[in-house]
Amino acid sequence: MNRLMKPGARERETLLNSGLLSVLGVESVAAMMEIAAIGSLPARQMLFREGEPADMLHCVLSGYVRVYKLDPDGREADVELYGPGDLIGASVVLDGGRYRATAQAAEPSLIARFDLKRVRDIASRRTDLAMALATSLSGQLARAFASLADDRLHTAPQRVAHYLLAHCTADGKPASFRLPYQKSLLAGKLGLAPEALSRAFSMLRNHGVSVRGRLVHIGDPEALRRI
Repeated sequence: MNRLMKPGARERETLLNSGLLSVLGVESVAAMMEIAAIGSLPARQMLFREGEPADMLHCVLSGYVRVYKLDPDGREADVELYGPGDLIGASVVLDGGRYRATAQAAEPSLIARFDLKRVRDIASRRTDLAMALATSLSGQLARAFASLADDRLHTAPQRVAHYLLAHCTADGKPASFRLPYQKSLLAGKLGLAPEALSRAFSMLRNHGVSVRGRLVHIGDPEALRRI
């Protein structure tokens, strides 16, 4: 991570709107701001590696951070993709030890880091922070269960269709949007190989989906819901 600095006005605003700090009282917010350090990560730079001592809690301020596991043969399996406002690694606050996965900047990113020992000290005195950390961890576990169920219960086209439908309105009207990140990252987020994502998009053309680069148009949301 590049040279660290204290959060400025823009970084403070993003932190205040993050899932962690947005639910804290004034005193806990002030304590967390006091220990926050801001640094930038170039694309593909590691934030931490699996097995390294866990000494920092991280919050994404801008960009995206990819978290993945490696098998003994070096193959990668995406665990989660974190974006602005997301807290990375709430579990390490509770169990300490070592990072259980590798985190890498998927694109140029700005990260807030908090010394874990100081976070634990504040949480021991401030129940609102302790509850916020527990809530963050609970949310991460819920997303992990949902992702596992999605992998087991749905085909690749169905997973892609569900993702696209999340960007549609309830009235069933056509929708267009820009993917927030590269297709390779979307593939990992959905638990697919890049080639499987390409095949899914090709299949969804028959259901009113057109893709040009990162631009997606959904001509018939109801057709997607029937997949």
